[in-house]
Amino acid sequence: MSHRNGTPTSDDAFLAELGIKPELNRRIGAFGNFAISFSVICILAGGMSLFGFGMSHGGPVVMLGTWVGIGFFTLLVGLSLADVVSAYPTSGGPYFMADKLGGAAWGWATGWLNFLGLLGAIAGIDYGAAAFAGAFAQMQWGITPTAGTTMLLFGVILLVHGLLNSAGVRLVTVLNSISVWWQLAGVAVIVGSLSFAPAKHQSVSFVFTHFHNDTGFSNPLYVVLVGALLAGYTFCGYDASAHVAEETTNAQVSAPKGIVRSIWVSWVAGFVLIAGMLFAVQDYAATQNTATGVPPAQIFLDVLGASGAKALLLIVIVAMLFCGNAEVAACSRMVYAFSRSRALWGWQRWRLVNERTKTPVPAVWLSVVVPFLLALPALWSPAAYGAITAINAVGMIPAYGVPVFLALKKGPNYRPGLWTLGRWRRPVAVVAVAYVVVITTVFCLPQSEPITADSFNYAGVTLLAALLLAWVTWLTRGKKAYQLTADRTAQPSEALLNESL
Repeated sequence: MSHRNGTPTSDDAFLAELGIKPELNRRIGAFGNFAISFSVICILAGGMSLFGFGMSHGGPVVMLGTWVGIGFFTLLVGLSLADVVSAYPTSGGPYFMADKLGGAAWGWATGWLNFLGLLGAIAGIDYGAAAFAGAFAQMQWGITPTAGTTMLLFGVILLVHGLLNSAGVRLVTVLNSISVWWQLAGVAVIVGSLSFAPAKHQSVSFVFTHFHNDTGFSNPLYVVLVGALLAGYTFCGYDASAHVAEETTNAQVSAPKGIVRSIWVSWVAGFVLIAGMLFAVQDYAATQNTATGVPPAQIFLDVLGASGAKALLLIVIVAMLFCGNAEVAACSRMVYAFSRSRALWGWQRWRLVNERTKTPVPAVWLSVVVPFLLALPALWSPAAYGAITAINAVGMIPAYGVPVFLALKKGPNYRPGLWTLGRWRRPVAVVAVAYVVVITTVFCLPQSEPITADSFNYAGVTLLAALLLAWVTWLTRGKKAYQLTADRTAQPSEALLNESL
């Protein structure tokens, strides 16, 4: 990595060059920028929530092998995206970059993918936290969780995250910084407790070579591809560093570094966590079919007993809560920026910034209310909920790839920022774009057989629906309303005013 020669332009002056009036509070340093992406990736959320999925879709060898492979390719995508973020360090993130590099239509489509992906991520993370809390309640008080109680707890979690994010970026930054150490210490405590407990441990051969297939598919290569989703879904959300760039000091360097650091630290810590959990599995089948509904909780119970299991489960739940709070922060900044470009209905409200906290408070509440509405189908059908939250990965990953592709396409006309890969930019970007295409396709593959309404993978359907929504809204609204760097002091047309109300 290299830095462009010359004196770095001040953050706000550089924003002005991009056509943006600075409004947010620059209170986030380099560590805070890294912390928000690390908190959103949250290996204790993704790794634990999808642990049971991994056990059924390839088992230990696939879980660890694909973690290494997916982590490597994610790092390449992160490096390529970081290069572009340095050139365009704005709250809009991928959509702003795509617009600048490819034009308005590219920006509009990328923005809708990123926006829907962020909403799906919040729904998935906080609902997952509610489900884990339900497992804890069952262990602690014997309360059997239901769809209704999980939904109620989910709503409470979203409410708390809305209140915390409305208080200002300083509190959010402190919580994200705590989250980093909580996760790293949590991994150490979980792995250490499971390793030194007086219980049997699986062999090295089992952990690194055992293949287990409950998918119904016989082709092992296909099972490996589908099993890669444990890592694929976990390594999402590092665009958060871009979304808080307008609140980050020395953003042209700190934001790209935050992306890259969050990926490689998660990569290493996640491998240690998954390996430590696999060594501690006592009864493979019993762990898969646990009455708690949460396989990691069963591992904790088998090795440490009820008290130890509840303590470790609390570590995971708190990490999930940190993760959801950070995701709300990232999503609200994207909503604020997208509304600043007049892309959302009601854009005048969602772009407002609280004068005291310098926080886009209306965008915060939109970012918690919509995920709750999206998750309501879980009361009647887990499959319907899965279809909605699937947009997380199939929306986010392509949104990362588009700016990288457009920068690549621009060739010598692309002007990098202060942080750049230099001569490595092009070869890394080529591999990164290819990986985005492949992993997005894998996200949409059937995950089990026979294929029924409950087992059907709705990711492809939700991706097509998101693209269709982007196309229709572009034709009906985007062409007349969308302005990447709209002048906030200008009076909007009467038609746009009426449309926003």
